[in-house]
Amino acid sequence: MLFPTDLASFLDLIRQHGEVAYTFIFAYAAGHSLLLALFAGYAANSGALNLGTVIVVCWFGSFAGDAVRFYIGRCCGTRWLGSFPKVELAVRRVALLADRHYVLMILFHRYPHGIRGLAGFAYGTSRLPWTKFMAMNFVAAGLWSCAVVSAGYAFGQVSEKIVSDASSGLGLVMLVAFLGVSWVLSRKLERVVIERH
Repeated sequence: MLFPTDLASFLDLIRQHGEVAYTFIFAYAAGHSLLLALFAGYAANSGALNLGTVIVVCWFGSFAGDAVRFYIGRCCGTRWLGSFPKVELAVRRVALLADRHYVLMILFHRYPHGIRGLAGFAYGTSRLPWTKFMAMNFVAAGLWSCAVVSAGYAFGQVSEKIVSDASSGLGLVMLVAFLGVSWVLSRKLERVVIERH
């Protein structure tokens, strides 16, 4: 079978190629985050991945991604975004927020969908010292990883009780619905953050 057609087959594929899965999760956590980390927690509940390893991989992926974006923001500022005026404006807004509320921003920027990609650059262009950013980024990435992966794991436990192995198609539908609701909620949170500031 080239591509799995049900959830059980997909989880078996992940189980067989765990090292590739962990590499993919690290890269995705460095770039974006929420949905794959939730699914990784779900996969850990099923035994396809190791829960502790998933948490550490997401933690260090998230930390590394924001550290790289911070470095780019600190070295290049926003001049490289000249071709993207809306993105440049958003980065400048987030930088102003970071100057005033950097503790809350660093703790919570990973949760709204669109803020995550811009926040690291914005912290780099703000007045925030890199040592303070790195320490807080490390703690915030760990908190985020534990919370999101654990939420996916907990969803796996709940759905396992509700859905028997015979109806894995329903399990897949529930998983997609859970990830969809998570995405919608993160978009709404992003809009609230942007409208307030």
